[in-house]
Amino acid sequence: MDSQNFSLSPPIPPQKSLTRRLATLARLPQQRWQIFEPDPELECFAQQVNLSPLIAQVVLNRGIQTLPDAQGYLNPDRLQLPHPLAEFPDLENSVALLKAAIAQGQKIAICGDYDADGMTSTVLLLRSLKYMGAQVDYAIPSRMSEGYGINRRIVEDFHQEGVEIILTVDNGIAAYDPIARAVELGLTVIITDHHELPSQLPPASAILNPKLLPTTSPYASVAGVGVAYILAITLAQELGQAKAIYPLCLELFTLGTIADLAPLTGVNRRWLKRGLRRLPHSELAGVQALIQVSGVSDRQKSLKPEDIGFRLGPRINAIGRLSDPQIVIELLTTDEPGIALEQAMKCEQINRRRQELCEQITQEAIDIIQTEQILLYDDRVLVLVQPGWHHGVIGIVASRLVERYGVPVFLGTYEDEDRIRGSARGIPEFHVFEALEYCDALLGKYGGHKAAGGFSLPSQNLEPFKIQLSDFSHQCLQPQWLKPLIRIDGLADFSQLDLDLYGQIDRLHPCGIENDLPIFWTPDVRILEQKIVGKGHIKLTLTQEKSKRILKAIAWRWQDYFPLPSRLDIAYSLRENTWNGNTSLELELVGVRRQNHPD
Repeated sequence: MDSQNFSLSPPIPPQKSLTRRLATLARLPQQRWQIFEPDPELECFAQQVNLSPLIAQVVLNRGIQTLPDAQGYLNPDRLQLPHPLAEFPDLENSVALLKAAIAQGQKIAICGDYDADGMTSTVLLLRSLKYMGAQVDYAIPSRMSEGYGINRRIVEDFHQEGVEIILTVDNGIAAYDPIARAVELGLTVIITDHHELPSQLPPASAILNPKLLPTTSPYASVAGVGVAYILAITLAQELGQAKAIYPLCLELFTLGTIADLAPLTGVNRRWLKRGLRRLPHSELAGVQALIQVSGVSDRQKSLKPEDIGFRLGPRINAIGRLSDPQIVIELLTTDEPGIALEQAMKCEQINRRRQELCEQITQEAIDIIQTEQILLYDDRVLVLVQPGWHHGVIGIVASRLVERYGVPVFLGTYEDEDRIRGSARGIPEFHVFEALEYCDALLGKYGGHKAAGGFSLPSQNLEPFKIQLSDFSHQCLQPQWLKPLIRIDGLADFSQLDLDLYGQIDRLHPCGIENDLPIFWTPDVRILEQKIVGKGHIKLTLTQEKSKRILKAIAWRWQDYFPLPSRLDIAYSLRENTWNGNTSLELELVGVRRQNHPD
């Protein structure tokens, strides 16, 4: 047997057994399990929606309580949507400005962003505007030297190049000064963005931002690429060219929305359901090249959000984090398969470097927490700043630390000895952007939303920043919340887990932010075998004596908890595994706890 395998072994003397048990229990993930109670009307509801009670409970847990709402959720194409022109106050003016610019040959310039949302938004408008006859170019600020969003340097360059209309994508709502400068120079500015609204809106000619809509609007959850999509399609409808640009716009919308972790609610569900079906058969050379290098099967009838979230999206995002966004722009604008494959290979190489940096910085952060014995429960927030950490990946590392410790995380690195740049990630009960606003007097530039944000500050303000963040955290966080939260949809026996059930889960897709993948739990599971595989993952063989069923499972990045105790309650999602033409069901562990847990 592999030296890293752990199987049931001969009896251990009592004292040694107790010592080993205590050592193992100390390594279990510290989590809080929130288990939904079964709905009293579950059986009737399950029959109405033609789902098993287990999956019907998931639908109810998502806040969908009536049959019409369930039908709209399971079949989003049935939703009756208002036209975007009736929802976005400045959309009609934006379309009129762009339509006139195309007719008069005015030069349009797009100012994008260097993350997946910003880059796909840039490509979407670049390709669609060119198709509609516009003179259009673009610029993306440097992550390392300029930071996020349009700036005065970009505005001045556009003016020198004879640009008459600036179109921001995935940025601009907080850029009052650069946009005021553009207006001063006589340029027309259209802002398309989805970030939180500042106290004073920029003096643009038109602003398209779902944060300006009622929260009940079906368009309220769109990301930056969603706003770009709405603008492009509405303009194309006005010019009678929507049918031609619709497929490429839909594919880029799908890539950007999922990669940006936008809520999978409202129109996002409707459009993503269509887009995920299209992507395996994409006519975009760049998408096909990404599918090829990332290992996603081109035989799939439809992609899952996790195919983008864990395969395609990271390869796009890695470019903006570590390299030149031009690589992604060329990847997604070229029609030449050879050029697309060359650019996709660059994405692959840079993504591997991104993975290495993430692993290195994550381990360094964990070592600091353990060595310095940082009291997370006292501070209720984790703030770490180190020289030499790459700013492009610390946001990913912050997410991993939130997953591990269950507290809000603010990570930073020194741009020079006088300035710090950082990224933040929150927990459900914590609002990152409000926390940054609370520290406004100590910060330079900052922005974001409830779950994530970015910031900069003078290095001499670091200690006051830590104190003020801890003060904010004490106002909004209870100590019992400071553990990773696992929301569990219901209790399942292994006998219920089969490919038919997995097929029913497919009806709930796209799953992701605000429409979580179903999580089930099973008590008193016995581990028959476990071993370390890949980069710190645990591969397991499990059985539930009640059902006599044996299933395989994977626990991502759980090496620190190896070996797990031989009997546990487990929480998991379901995944399909196809090998040598055979398809089987596997579990993806997200939580474990001791049997007879008091929760």
